[in-house]
Amino acid sequence: QVQLVESGGGLVQPGGSLRLSCAASGSIFSINTMAWYRQAPGKERESVAAITSDGITIYVDSVKGRFTISRDNAKNTVYLQMNSLKPEDTAVYYCNAHLRQWSFEAPQNYWGQGTQVTVSS
Repeated sequence: QVQLVESGGGLVQPGGSLRLSCAASGSIFSINTMAWYRQAPGKERESVAAITSDGITIYVDSVKGRFTISRDNAKNTVYLQMNSLKPEDTAVYYCNAHLRQWSFEAPQNYWGQGTQVTVSS
């Protein structure tokens, strides 16, 4: 069984910063891509940032230059450093990992429970 546990959300003023963490635990053989998604009220879930096991990153245009995704492969953990936050960044942020529990299986997607980020004065 695999669990993804997020932490670091909260309330922050516009222009502020937050750092999200997501740790994967359980029976894990390997992790390919790890990513952050977000879902604002009344909107569809969108991809925010992703990072491969080799450290290649990709961002949605709206967060480029403000957010940084990173990972610690030894700890099976992915981070999202969010700077210069805007009210439109308000959403529930979800961690995603594309991983294998066993060497003989195809990779599958796993999701965290989500953490609320609210940007408001």
